[in-house]
Amino acid sequence: MINEIIANYKTVTPADVKVWYEVANVSEFPKNGGVALSYKGLQIAIFNFSRRDEWYATQNLCPHKKQMILSRGMIGSEGEEPKVACPFHKKTFSLKSGKNLNGSECDLATYPVKVDDGMVYVGFSE
Repeated sequence: MINEIIANYKTVTPADVKVWYEVANVSEFPKNGGVALSYKGLQIAIFNFSRRDEWYATQNLCPHKKQMILSRGMIGSEGEEPKVACPFHKKTFSLKSGKNLNGSECDLATYPVKVDDGMVYVGFSE
């Protein structure tokens, strides 16, 4: 069953966006932290990386522990690459590409984020 859930998470590029889902006002997000959003059965982690003045969204599901936890992960940088560390096992993932920075298995799905007139939006393909 969990493999079916994981299969529902697919990276969305800006060109694939058909729906910009309004999440919340910028002020409702912690600085340098994340929150979780539920959208059509998916849990998405949205990160306000205020030190870099950047926003990111990934699946909230940790591909290793199979827990909805990534929104509570620590964010930082590896060189110029923004990353999130899973709070369970500390594996790190690129916030830009979703790549596992500790190996080749279990990448994350990523989603475009935009901020418009103080509101945060996440892009979905459906």
